[in-house]
This record gives sequence, structure tokens and C-alpha cells, in this order.
Amino acid sequence: MSAPESLLADLRRELIRFQRESPAPSATAALFRGDELLWTESVGLADVETGREATPDSQYAIASITKTFVARAILMLRDEGKLKLDDPLGAYVPEADREGVTIRRALAHSSGVQRETPGEVWESLDFPDRERLLAEMSDAEQVLEPGRQWHYSNLVYALLGQVIERAGGIPPEQFVTERILGPLGLDRTTWGPGENAATGYFVERFADVAVPEPVPDKKAVAPAGALFSTVGDLAKWGAALMEQDEMHAVQVMADPDRWLLGWALGLEINRRGDRLFAGHAGGAVGHASWLFYSRRERVGTVLLTNTENPSMSFDPISLTEKAAEALPVEDEPWRPGAPAPAELDGVLGIWWGEGVDWWFEWRDGSLEARRPGRNLPTRTLFEREGEDVYRTVSGREHGERLKIVRDADGRPVKLYWATYPFTRTAEPLGR
Repeated sequence: MSAPESLLADLRRELIRFQRESPAPSATAALFRGDELLWTESVGLADVETGREATPDSQYAIASITKTFVARAILMLRDEGKLKLDDPLGAYVPEADREGVTIRRALAHSSGVQRETPGEVWESLDFPDRERLLAEMSDAEQVLEPGRQWHYSNLVYALLGQVIERAGGIPPEQFVTERILGPLGLDRTTWGPGENAATGYFVERFADVAVPEPVPDKKAVAPAGALFSTVGDLAKWGAALMEQDEMHAVQVMADPDRWLLGWALGLEINRRGDRLFAGHAGGAVGHASWLFYSRRERVGTVLLTNTENPSMSFDPISLTEKAAEALPVEDEPWRPGAPAPAELDGVLGIWWGEGVDWWFEWRDGSLEARRPGRNLPTRTLFEREGEDVYRTVSGREHGERLKIVRDADGRPVKLYWATYPFTRTAEPLGR
């Protein structure tokens, strides 16, 4: 698949505008759809002192985008039965034991634990090792009641790194490298700068001067933001994240007044009109990064730069928005499929519940229920659980049971869905 040249020209103009207006020594961007990389481009210098040009293979610090890898690692350990999301954080890190602080709330930044590790680490850049991190937890404030509201915390992601180590048996950096980066072929994603890494800069606001910045050793805080990567690797990662349904389930609203920004399990969810854009941004010493995508259109963009203070008037999500508008989802043509199983003879058709009609159909190899004329957000699908018993696996009443009731001749005469009766004609409840 190729992207329209008009879209690529627009993205190119926006990239140059971002690099000039920030200003930033360099900026590198990518456009992807699913696992296909549609466009990459770089402008400016990866290293000012040597005059080295930035390329799509230039590595940048991706800072807090690292948290998306940590969140995926936690869910992998959950899937292996080594932890539960609603376990107390203190069950794995006793030094961080606090009532109401769970792994789920830590992932969604609703733990209420203070933002950073104790001390002025962003002034000294002296980050704690594991022993100091845990020893200083007694000094860390519980600034908000757990679950009360969204409150971003690098500290809790450092602690989630300790959860990975204690539940998974290996350091979090090793877990992410061996279990995520390796299998996905993210060879240009490393803990700290690797080959062809861009130098980070502080750009003076009122002069054309770029001052090189150090690369701090984040030690035990690495899980909160120590990865370096390229736009190509992050495009692959964005495609992989799109497939993780649970990671996109909103846990808390970061913007409770307008509902434009929510936080899921390691991902931020931005609403623009009727579209949702998932992903994460990052800010490091000398670098800034953005990875956002629309799951509906399966398109996303990556933007990386080697300055920590880029233009705040530029909206990186607008790049993804332009891509989603230019690359709409194309409906697949209908094709005949296999017939419904014999058990559903007499079940398909219209059933009435609470005075409204639901159409039960066999589509794409699944039993489906829908309301004609209603644009429901997700399809309501069922999976067979036993004889005349189905389980709702998506959409309305997700998780609830559907039971088929038959008469003496074996004909379906009633359905019970989430305990509500459904009949062939509209009837009041209680009849």
C-alpha cells in the first residue's frame, strides 16, 4: 500500500515547520499503516558539532514511551499467572506497600504516589540504584488518595520495574529486551544510546545556539524512560500495540472536564472529534518523542527530535489525524460464508427484549446480535460455551451468558441474555 503523495507532502511540510519553529537540531518522522512503513524522513543534524545529518535510522531517546514496553511486560506476566493487575503493589515490592495502590492503578497513573523519586534528581541527574530507590520509599509522599484522580508518576513505573524483576525473575531491562524487543525484531531499540544515536541538545530560546546535553544513567528509574529507538522500530511497536485490546481500556480520565484525554494501561488516549488516538509522548534530557495511532484506520505516526524544549505550539497528534483522514478504512466486499451450525436453526432472526427488537445473525462465522438503526460502538458477538449456552465476548453485555430455551419439540421459544427474557413478539416484563 502507498500513501497519497498529497499526504506525504503535507507531512513533509509539517516536519520542516516543526524543526524550524521549535527550533530543533533535527527531527525525524514516520508514517505507518498496520505493520507497513509508508514514509520516513529526517531534517537537520543528529550531531551539530560534527555536522552529522539525521537519517531515519538515527536513534533518539524515547523517554516515557518506554513505559508502554513496561506495561506490556506487566500484562505478559499477568497472562502467565505470575501476578494480577489488582494485586497490591506492595505484594511484590514490600517497601512500596500502601493501601489502595495496586498494579492497575500504577499502570494508569492513578496511584496517587508522588511524581518523582525523592530528592532533586532532575537537578543533580543522580538517579537512584535499586537499593537506594527502595530505601527512599519511606520518604515518598502519597500526594493523593489512590484511585481518586490521574497523577503522572515516574516513580511508580520505576517500582513496576521492580515488580517485573520479582515476578519475572530477571531485571526489567532484560525482560523487555528478551521477551519484547527480540521477538518483534526491534534491533534499533536499546537501553541507552546505541549506534548512530543523535546527540541531545538544549536550544537557547533567543539565540541560534544548541548546547549539548548529557545522557544520564537512570539506573533503577530506567523503566520510566531510558530506551533509545528509531522511527522504524517505533512504527513496528505501534503496529504491535494496536493489537493489544486490553491496554486501550480507559482506567481514569486525565481531563475529567472535557473528556479529551484518558489514561489506559500504559497508554494515553486522546479524543479528537469522533476519533481516538492512542500512544504516548516522551521528554528526556535533550530529546522529545511522540508515537500515536488510530486503531480504527490502523494508521500512526512517529516524531522524534533531539531537543528537550521543542515548540509547544505544534501538535504532534495532528500528524496522525491528517493520516487518518487521508487513509480511511475501506470496507471489504461481502462474500457468502459457511452456513450457521444446526444448533442455531430457529434461533436466528428477530427477538424482542424490554420492548425493543434485536436481530440475532450468523456473520463471519460467529453468532452476533445487533440493533438495526443503532450505531453501537462495538459488535456484540457470542462464543458457544455448551449446549444452548453462549457467552458474550464483545459489545453490549460483554461477559454475560446467553441461554436458549426450547419447547418439548426442541424449537427455540425464548432466550435469556444477561437474565433478561427475549421473545419472538414484544411483551412487557413480568408477563
